[in-house]
Amino acid sequence: MTETLKIVIPTAGWATRMRPQTWSKPKPLISVAGRTALDHLLDTFHTIPERMPAEYVIIYSPGLGETQIPPFMQEHYPQLKVSYVLQPVMKGQADALWLAREHLTGPLLVCFSDTLIETDFSFLAGEKMDAVAWVKPVPDPRRFGVAEVGPGGLVTRLVEKPQTKENNLAVVGCYYFRQAENLLSAIEEQFRRGTSLKGEYFLTDTINIMIERGLKMRTQNVAVWLDTGTIQATLETNRYLLEHGRESNPQDVKGGNVQILPPVFIHATAEISDSVIGPHVSIGAECVIADSRIENSILEAGVTVNAAALKGSFIGRQAWVQGRSADDPPLTLNVGDNSSVS
Repeated sequence: MTETLKIVIPTAGWATRMRPQTWSKPKPLISVAGRTALDHLLDTFHTIPERMPAEYVIIYSPGLGETQIPPFMQEHYPQLKVSYVLQPVMKGQADALWLAREHLTGPLLVCFSDTLIETDFSFLAGEKMDAVAWVKPVPDPRRFGVAEVGPGGLVTRLVEKPQTKENNLAVVGCYYFRQAENLLSAIEEQFRRGTSLKGEYFLTDTINIMIERGLKMRTQNVAVWLDTGTIQATLETNRYLLEHGRESNPQDVKGGNVQILPPVFIHATAEISDSVIGPHVSIGAECVIADSRIENSILEAGVTVNAAALKGSFIGRQAWVQGRSADDPPLTLNVGDNSSVS
């Protein structure tokens, strides 16, 4: 009998590094390369083997996550089987998984919502190890968690923010566990020990308890690891995605006298006139842009920009930017939804 793969996406948190964008929408629904970060994350799972039927568990915060993520999923992914779990207090990743315990049996994939990787999950159908941690070698691992690997390629422990650079296998926020029940048992032990940091229970500590108990975990390298946790990181992710197949590069833009410098994504309903767009620009639905020059920026749906030069900017939904001239030095703006700048 084929076991169902549970795919858990923890999204809870206040996303303070993405403000003001996250005052009005949860971080997974931030736009990047013409779609939401959550869309791109769900795309990652298309390589999961058909003989591993998947069910999703999305863990969200009170407020914006609770009110916006379920309707988004129901509208755009009605074919997916999704359960929702509320994490009312931000007590860490392990706590989030514990709250979802009634949904977690058998094989389990945990992927954090602000991490986008390029990987092929097809090997999971034949995976023999107890667990897998996706990693990427980085020049300086000291601001990440890292996996220490011993003989036979087995992970001996995970270390948060190591003090040295010798071990550079940064864990990227994606884990596979062959038996979710073993993970939940280790979380119980973590609670008993009180192993937390500043009131949060981290998944790396849970995994270290599992390794103490004999868990056999290996690493899986990824070549591409993208981030949507800050405005700057989201703009970098936007650039990468546009350069790797997510661009639209339209030949005929609604409006007139528009110069396109690819790669760009421009929604078919956007109206642009007398402007230079690109490179590395994403423009959402119903945007209106006139007499402007925009580079390396994200404009979400319904944005109006007039007579402005923008570079390295993130403009939220229904925002309005009034400049003086496209020939002025470019502005770098982070404008929240339904706001105006002039």
